[in-house]
Amino acid sequence: MKRICLSVLVFFVTTMIAVAQTTPVTVFESGKEGHKSYRIPAIVTLKNGTLLAFAEGRVNNAGDFGDINIVLKRSSDNGKTWSVIQTVVNYDNLQAGNPAPVVDLADPTYPQGRVFLFYNTGNNHEGEVRKGKGLREVWYKTSTDGGVTWSEAVNITKQTHRPLQPTANTDYNFKEDWRSYANTPGHAMQFNTGVYKGRIFIAANHSAGEPLKQAEDYKAHGFYTDDHGKTFQLSETVERVGGNEAMATEISGSRLMMNIRNQKGDVRARLIAISNDGGTKWDSVYFDNNLPDPVCQGSILTVGKKKGKYIVAFCNAADIKSRDNLTLRISYNDGFTWKKSILIDSTGKRDNAAYSDIVSISKKKIGVLYEKDNYAKIIFTVVKWN
Repeated sequence: MKRICLSVLVFFVTTMIAVAQTTPVTVFESGKEGHKSYRIPAIVTLKNGTLLAFAEGRVNNAGDFGDINIVLKRSSDNGKTWSVIQTVVNYDNLQAGNPAPVVDLADPTYPQGRVFLFYNTGNNHEGEVRKGKGLREVWYKTSTDGGVTWSEAVNITKQTHRPLQPTANTDYNFKEDWRSYANTPGHAMQFNTGVYKGRIFIAANHSAGEPLKQAEDYKAHGFYTDDHGKTFQLSETVERVGGNEAMATEISGSRLMMNIRNQKGDVRARLIAISNDGGTKWDSVYFDNNLPDPVCQGSILTVGKKKGKYIVAFCNAADIKSRDNLTLRISYNDGFTWKKSILIDSTGKRDNAAYSDIVSISKKKIGVLYEKDNYAKIIFTVVKWN
């Protein structure tokens, strides 16, 4: 009996230490700074260590469609304090969302790095776009001064999307029938080594054809650039119905791992797609049952290398029923098994902790930016994982 109690105590203390190592700070709070709600966090770090935290600033309500801006805050002290809010994208009274930032560190023209912000715009509710009544487009902006100022927007829809029907303001007319479309909620990625060094890859998803039951019209895909945003190529579609919000990361052997939300919900776990050619096609697709998921977004990031394998971090609401139990996991073998698990936030309440994004702070620390308290705020916390 004493041994059992001691084991329970050790587990409890370990869990409490993991939580105590975090330093929560509110970055975006609903009803403040010009927006009724903030959703969909994304975060990257600059070469000098400055953090850029993005979100959707929803002007009038918390709905997924309407007057939605993409907003930004900066931190130069590892997330202890944050700047005033900055609007990066304002699509008039329509929707701009799904911010997917990445810092291009491979372009010799910009030795300090150039920030790319990929995003989507939309002119109707997602449900209506799935019926063919509306259009989602794909854009990017860049910044060469660490997010202080931004370029004019570049529309890359023709290169990255396959909508069938033209609209009054477009001339899109492809043989495929993609309808709903979204970049990954969270950061995009760049290959830092290997054959595809410098390639920027953005995970995404689309619906195709008429809406189907259990979101079976959805599938995941990605797009990438090898010339720093001049041109883009589409990856193959991941041939598993229900593939939705996704994020990708580099693993050893010039491979790419994409971690995908299963919108169908029949398997409450993350869907994984592995590419051996930098995200052009998919060589294996499977469910990782060691990553439980309540049908929500998750975030993945390569944070180091050990014995020839990449150290991969993954964060999500690790629960099959509720958006709670936000958990950070660490893999020392390219994300195929998960050796370490750290509980970030758990209250037992529905929608306690939902969407998240993660960023490397140092060799031992990871920053987690996530939605908290029924989407009332987006907070940032630092976890010592090593």
